[in-house]
Amino acid sequence: MTHELIALALVCVLHLVLVRWSQALLNRDIGINGNTSPRDGDLGLAQDTLRLRRALANHTENIGLFIAAVVIVTQSDQSTWFTAICAYIYVAARAVYIPAYRYGWAPWRSVIYLVGLLTTFLMIIAAFI
Repeated sequence: MTHELIALALVCVLHLVLVRWSQALLNRDIGINGNTSPRDGDLGLAQDTLRLRRALANHTENIGLFIAAVVIVTQSDQSTWFTAICAYIYVAARAVYIPAYRYGWAPWRSVIYLVGLLTTFLMIIAAFI
């Protein structure tokens, strides 16, 4: 297994942790019955729950680009030490991004996000070189 695929597996684990953490806070705020309902209207969620749900939405939106980068690098047989480092930096950035969003580390949350985005694009560019 390439390092990029290992990084992708780690990002999947991060995603599951984020889903679980987000759901735990949602259950705390509205209970299991509320969580299994359609959740229409204003639920009156706590600020930390709202932040973590936005972090989950952001992670869900951005994981696809990283998956594409990993597929491009591995399927074109362009895996190198550089793409491996980029992939692991992405994992680290996403791991730090979650608490950064949850605890409101401004402007660092945006900086961390940009690091992950940049390393993803560097992986794609590296596949062309």
